[in-house]
Amino acid sequence: MLKKEWKEKGFIDEPIKEGIDIKAEIRRMAKEKDAIILAHYYTKGEIQEVADFIGDSLALAQQAAKTDAKIIVMCGVHFMAETCKILCPEKLVLCPDLNAGCSLADSCKADDLKKYKKEHPGYKVISYVNTTAAVKALTDIVVTSGNAKKIVDTLPKDEKIIFGPDYNLGSYINSITGRNMLLWNGGCHVHERFSVDEIVKLKEAHPDAIVLAHPECKGPVLALADVVGSTAVILKYCIESDKKEFIIATEAGILHEIERKCKGKKFYPVPPEISEGSVGCSCNECNFMKLNSLEKIYNSLKYEWPNVEVPEKIRKEAVKPIERMLELS
Repeated sequence: MLKKEWKEKGFIDEPIKEGIDIKAEIRRMAKEKDAIILAHYYTKGEIQEVADFIGDSLALAQQAAKTDAKIIVMCGVHFMAETCKILCPEKLVLCPDLNAGCSLADSCKADDLKKYKKEHPGYKVISYVNTTAAVKALTDIVVTSGNAKKIVDTLPKDEKIIFGPDYNLGSYINSITGRNMLLWNGGCHVHERFSVDEIVKLKEAHPDAIVLAHPECKGPVLALADVVGSTAVILKYCIESDKKEFIIATEAGILHEIERKCKGKKFYPVPPEISEGSVGCSCNECNFMKLNSLEKIYNSLKYEWPNVEVPEKIRKEAVKPIERMLELS
């Protein structure tokens, strides 16, 4: 029986017994329970090391859709676990900490989108994957930063489109496709804070470095980038490039995998803008992603909780735009 305080906290904080090799135990339980551990690039390095698969939002959705495992442990944020449950309703989907939300998903409420759709009849809704299941249920096609342009390009040039909730990504897609999509005014609290001044300083200090930026960044940051792309695109470019230095404008968790696969190369994370009265940091990190921990993964596997559920009525509608995305990707 789960303790009441665990349910109130949204995660199990039972202490791990001293002397236990927590990574080995996680892998043992995953095998024993027929569970697959999926982790986003933005999670802590130690979590990526115990995962069966790490990737960006698109890759994680694709992996969830094809897995034969009985249990999916999604080490990311809540909407990612919801996506797994939408695609795999018969599976138990665990989210190590239910508090792992997303500022971008929070910026677009289902009721607000429903009202906006009524105000703009005849528009097709394209929603970024960083949205709740309820918002996906109001969506025609889901996209990720990695496939947004490709999917938008499949639609007729005169198609009327509402794109949300990330304004920066939508603006970038408009600029490279010549579209004039209506853009929802949402944003990621990490990518919106990257400092143009700091990029300029890094470029002056490392003139041979290539600047790579995620399309969730603001326009002035993207204007300074040599390469704009998803986390998967950034990783691939760093691996394949013959360059030796890179300035990275995305969540710092990606550096774990980049540095693992790119020995001998140097990477410089872009610091955030520091507002007056705030405490500075050397890089941008998603506090929600960092809620995941080895201890929480261990306990979620042990107790098979916290699990994510999606009401069937919402799931049936939400799965349609996700499947459409997977078909077009």
